[in-house]
Amino acid sequence: MPQEMDKSLNTDSVYAASGVDIAAADRTRRLMRDAVKATQGNSVLAGMGAFAGILDASSIQNMKHPALVASTDGAGTKTLLAAQAGRFDTIGFDLVHHSVNDLLAQGATPLFFMDYLAMGKLDPEQAATIVRGVALACQEVGCTLLGGETAEMPDVYLPEAFDLAGTIVGIVERDEIIDGSSIAPGDVLLGLPSNGLHTNGYSLARRVFAPFSLETVFPELGEPLVDALLRPHRCYLREIQALREFLEKKTTNRPAMKGLVHITGGGFEGNISRILPAGTQAVVETSSWSVPPLFRLIAQLGHVSQEEMYRTLNMGIGMVMVLSPQDAEATLGFLPEASTIGFIREGEGVVVDFSVL
Repeated sequence: MPQEMDKSLNTDSVYAASGVDIAAADRTRRLMRDAVKATQGNSVLAGMGAFAGILDASSIQNMKHPALVASTDGAGTKTLLAAQAGRFDTIGFDLVHHSVNDLLAQGATPLFFMDYLAMGKLDPEQAATIVRGVALACQEVGCTLLGGETAEMPDVYLPEAFDLAGTIVGIVERDEIIDGSSIAPGDVLLGLPSNGLHTNGYSLARRVFAPFSLETVFPELGEPLVDALLRPHRCYLREIQALREFLEKKTTNRPAMKGLVHITGGGFEGNISRILPAGTQAVVETSSWSVPPLFRLIAQLGHVSQEEMYRTLNMGIGMVMVLSPQDAEATLGFLPEASTIGFIREGEGVVVDFSVL
């Protein structure tokens, strides 16, 4: 015979005693509801509270040949630093901006986003702060936060830890997809600066800075370490959209933007190689931009080689554009923060050139 259950426990408290608090989940949903709804317009037919989100897609009837573009990613171990610092208001921006940039690399604009937040022990205020960050980031880029999931998973995650992931769906006209197929020798690589590590390389950064307090102010940084490490992933949507409109007015019968590369895990070699046609080689000239102090500090304190740094981190360049020489020149005038960081020649793969350092 099974041991008799303690009659002093009601059904709800038994589930709570096992580590899942339904009342906390209800409070979490109430706290985040307004922020989520603020991203949703009349096109949302079913949103928060429904078993699945529904978006009215009739607007795509105005497109000639619409193609859906989708991506799934997570905020990675940057969540551990957010938890350590007790800062939860920006990690949602990291997730959304990273996802939008991935769509952007193929020419798409976002339609809707779905988030997934999991915790060992659900803290309603903390969870709502994280999701409000997701919602605010979606609102800024014109993306609907259609739905998501907040899960309490005792024993899977430590009580103070959380995981944050999401799926984004965007749309693009088929003849406006950026796929790198027109890249040719003689084309130019331009880079747009990052504002920090973005959302990759945090396992390395956490190991390097483990002996130091997050409030440490290194002279090289001029700010608390925690501020430098938790600065949100930059989103390039507005700049790239404006640039494409500008270039389209200047070019005819050829794609102005030949390639876009979001520099994330894998660095320059791992990401640029994803768009190169056969017979072409990208040369990245590392002397063409100034590497921000945070990256130099990681290399110095962690005794990390140049090769590994450029293979792991963005090194101050968050988005790479591949353009013809004439379009590259026009772009440098239109986007003053852009810089020439390399070129395309005959060959295969990616060469990261350290020869002039």
